Amino acid sequence: MPNRPDGLDDVLEPTIAELARAGDDALSKACSEGCPDWDEVVSWTERTRRMVLRERQPAALRAEIPALAERLVAILHSTPQTDAEAEHIVARFVACLPTVRARLAQDVEAASEGDPAAKSFAEIVVAYPSIQAVAVYRLAHELFGLGAPVLARIMAEYAHSRTGIDIHPGASIGNRFFIDHGTGVVIGETTLIGDRVQIYQGVTLGALSPRRGARMRGKKRHPTIEDDVTIYAGATILGGETVIGRGSVVGGNVWLTKSIPPETAVLIETRQTELDKSRARKDGDRSDWDI
Repeated sequence: MPNRPDGLDDVLEPTIAELARAGDDALSKACSEGCPDWDEVVSWTERTRRMVLRERQPAALRAEIPALAERLVAILHSTPQTDAEAEHIVARFVACLPTVRARLAQDVEAASEGDPAAKSFAEIVVAYPSIQAVAVYRLAHELFGLGAPVLARIMAEYAHSRTGIDIHPGASIGNRFFIDHGTGVVIGETTLIGDRVQIYQGVTLGALSPRRGARMRGKKRHPTIEDDVTIYAGATILGGETVIGRGSVVGGNVWLTKSIPPETAVLIETRQTELDKSRARKDGDRSDWDI
């Protein structure tokens, strides 16, 4: 057993007393509000996600659902919910699982239809980061609406850390939603997304943030994406009043802060690159090119 460092006893008790002192700062308020354990939430999220996506045996479901419900009650006890409120949230959450599964099935179908690289439904379910992120989002969205926002945010941030896809659980996303590739996608809290929307990597559906962002809390800050819209890689769409009309296409790297009507294509105008084939040599030797 190593010896204590010299001088530790002189500072130990004052340090403990100061750290244990309840104050009026943000960290003290956070502790009083209740902070669920990250690892416990992640473990519960993974079990629930796997069950919804892959479990079909009645006997397994009959055992797993009550076990997950009990763990969820325990997690909610670390938040301000009373016992009755926690049990009410859990019962309503369990009741919504068939709806979540049905929506995820449609998301997988949308991925199969939208990505020519997809070889099977099984590949999409087990290997596509967008399906992992959207599955967690659809579960977290239900809990967010049921009054467990901190738990839902932990779930969303876990999916973000795993996939690079950041979907706020407060966002509203319709059926048959597909994110191709997905890295760097950001979807803000008050975003509204319709049915059959497809987006690519690096897309941001964000807010026009004023210097004092707290003034916007509770207001619609993020865009509305109507049905059948495609948004290509790197596009940024900002603002709560911005509406992308049904059937529109937003090109790569486009920056939008204003609405566009239905059936509109928005593209960045670029100068076409010209190729000088006369300088290419058949043997592939480019050592004499003065680039």
